[in-house]
Amino acid sequence: MDIAALGTQYLNNARFDVKAPPTPKAGSNTGFADMLEKAKGKPVIDKTDKLYEQCLALETFLTKTLISGMRGTVQKTGLIDDSFAGKMYEDMLYDEYAKAYTENANFGLADLAYLELTGQRGKAIAR
Repeated sequence: MDIAALGTQYLNNARFDVKAPPTPKAGSNTGFADMLEKAKGKPVIDKTDKLYEQCLALETFLTKTLISGMRGTVQKTGLIDDSFAGKMYEDMLYDEYAKAYTENANFGLADLAYLELTGQRGKAIAR
């Protein structure tokens, strides 16, 4: 089987026809300046939306993963035993830590994810 021929056939497929972008008219505000004008608008974050709730859940998951990873680098003290119940308790404890951090620390990951998913990427979040 000739792999080079397969690659050439794949690249010559019509799906990869690249068309040049339209040229801007003289005096029109396109390109980077136009993108800046669009990005100047204020972002709209609806904190009652189901999507925002899912973004908060994502932030909580990432925070819990971070906490669990940090906990793995610290030496065990023996306060919580290594049994199944002890591991479950520790995991539930980290879940609650992550929820508390997400609610109180205002990391902003949920806001950024919400802006990305709603198509408002690039808008500045005022703190």
